[in-house]
Amino acid sequence: MLDRYSTPQMREIWSLQNRTQRWLDVELAVCEALERAGRIPAGTAAACRKDARFDLQRMAELEKETQHDVMAFVKNVQENLGDEGRFIHYGITSYDVVDTALSLMMKESLELILSRCGDLQEVIRLRAREHKWTWMIGRTHGIHAEPITFGFKLAGWLDEMNRNVERLNAAKEAIAYGKISGAVGTHSNFDPAVEAMVCQNLGLKVAPTSTQIISRDRHAQAVTALAILAASLERFATEIRNLQRTEVLEVQEYFASGQKGSSAMPHKRNPWNCETVSGLARVARGNALAMLESVVTWHERDLSNSSVERIVLPDTCALVEWMLVKFTSILQNLVVFPQNMRRNLEKMGGLVCSEQVMLALIAAGLSREEAYTAVQRNAAKAWDGADFRTELEADPTVAATLSKQELSRCFDIAHHLRNLEHTFKVMGLE
Repeated sequence: MLDRYSTPQMREIWSLQNRTQRWLDVELAVCEALERAGRIPAGTAAACRKDARFDLQRMAELEKETQHDVMAFVKNVQENLGDEGRFIHYGITSYDVVDTALSLMMKESLELILSRCGDLQEVIRLRAREHKWTWMIGRTHGIHAEPITFGFKLAGWLDEMNRNVERLNAAKEAIAYGKISGAVGTHSNFDPAVEAMVCQNLGLKVAPTSTQIISRDRHAQAVTALAILAASLERFATEIRNLQRTEVLEVQEYFASGQKGSSAMPHKRNPWNCETVSGLARVARGNALAMLESVVTWHERDLSNSSVERIVLPDTCALVEWMLVKFTSILQNLVVFPQNMRRNLEKMGGLVCSEQVMLALIAAGLSREEAYTAVQRNAAKAWDGADFRTELEADPTVAATLSKQELSRCFDIAHHLRNLEHTFKVMGLE
């Protein structure tokens, strides 16, 4: 996890201190459940909770001896306890602790990410309303297509973010499971009621079945949902990058006083923040593949997933949360140039209204092929520099089919946007 691409809040969740504290939380919850079940002496849980603590430096020393991080932790905790320390880690396996604690950390991470999604959704709503009627050209294949508005484009982003939130909520639900089921998941040492008490205490649900670990399809679902969210952010960022190109210049990342765009070229204003978002999305997608590979384990478990997850889980959560914060700031401060949008919309001299002309010709009696051919031959002249509307007016087929008034209506940009209210209504943007 790099400080450059992570927030203090997410770094805290995945810090070694917090991870180890979560281990201790699970151990203490097990002690309390065992005491309630009558499996260990009364007062044990209170005594453990009072004096149990750990020291990361001491744990590191013990791990050199044990070659096992959880056993180093257990030994360190027991060093600070009296006789009651023998009931720390009593009857459970390492991954009863590690996986249950990991679920707590994943749940907390996803909650933070969901809150960041909410921040971005709100900014999208604000800017969509602001630019509801900011006309611009819609593009397909990078080529002018038909008119839209910038607010309409942002409404599409909001719709996509809503789906991302749905996926993240489902992932949070899937990951919020714990296990205290023993070495191979058979509850050989304790009644399943102990497991239920521990998970309830920690705010988790009980994994219906488990082996030595919780099945990794749950973790893969979470990382995949994060990767899809990262891909959405890359899509939005790529759109801004394209719209900021010098030849287009319809939007621009905020450029602060004193900011430098290039060490060599003083004039440069680059969309570098969006480029960073695009780059990090590639890492998130790669991490999803690694996590999908970790769904596979030998028999009731092996260790092949462990090393992967120590990198993939914290890094993906950190990167995606940072990307959300970054892109929210980008969009909040985005400079929009309506006049350039209008200039680009009008650049082809009405050529983007070709479909409306074709439909009007069909409605007036021409076959589709006749109408398409008539419009296309005049559009070809416009591509060579002629005025599209003038050429249409001079075309014998068009002139014989449509009056000048009927043809004029085909070039009414408002016609293309007459159902914009519908999109804003269904998206709750009225």
